[in-house]
Amino acid sequence: MSREPRDAPQFYLTAPCPCPYLPHREERKVFTHLIGKRAVALNDTLTQSGFRRSQTIAYRPACESCRACVSVRVKVDEFATSRGFRRVLERNADLSGVVVRAEPTSEQYSLFRGYLDARHGDGGMADMSVLDYSMMIEDSHVESRLIEYRSNSTSVSPGVLTAVCLTDLLADGLSMVYSFYEPDERNRSLGTFMILDHIERARRLGLPHLYLGYWVDGSKKMAYKARFLPQERLGMQGWERFES
Repeated sequence: MSREPRDAPQFYLTAPCPCPYLPHREERKVFTHLIGKRAVALNDTLTQSGFRRSQTIAYRPACESCRACVSVRVKVDEFATSRGFRRVLERNADLSGVVVRAEPTSEQYSLFRGYLDARHGDGGMADMSVLDYSMMIEDSHVESRLIEYRSNSTSVSPGVLTAVCLTDLLADGLSMVYSFYEPDERNRSLGTFMILDHIERARRLGLPHLYLGYWVDGSKKMAYKARFLPQERLGMQGWERFES
């Protein structure tokens, strides 16, 4: 009889709770821990299987009567920038994105706090303290990086911190774990801009995919993810291609 290795992941199921995306529904999640020497390889495998990472936890929806949450990844090499996307890039031509160490700063937390208060004041992260933010950034056993986007950067000034993205580097792509930005800069479409920038970063690294997390049919908050085409969505038969 074969035995599982001692460090094989153990999976757990959460209790039902209100769904944050669709009204009058409940969600459950299956999760496991991403720790130790196998964390990097496990994160790769689980992300390709539709999981998302939060600190040292990998999770995916396990709702009994709903399959609305669908894992989405962009086909980087085939992505073509539309006229609308080009306008977003033009509006943000003054921003410089720089990879920095995955270490929290007070400047980042100030931006993060303002973003939550303006955009997600009633969400599950609304009461995150500076310590909670630090854990989100630092508590990782996988290869993570922070990308800071600053405006008006010069050789003598780092510029104004405008947006930040916590990103995982995977064997087959980049995964945007969490991003936040200056909420008053609505005309910039900063969320869209960061996705476009990550597509280009993945292309330069020779990686075929950009993982965007879950697209939720019927949720206005998640509708934007369907715009980045061609993409693949994880269904019952595996990853399926969508072009429109």
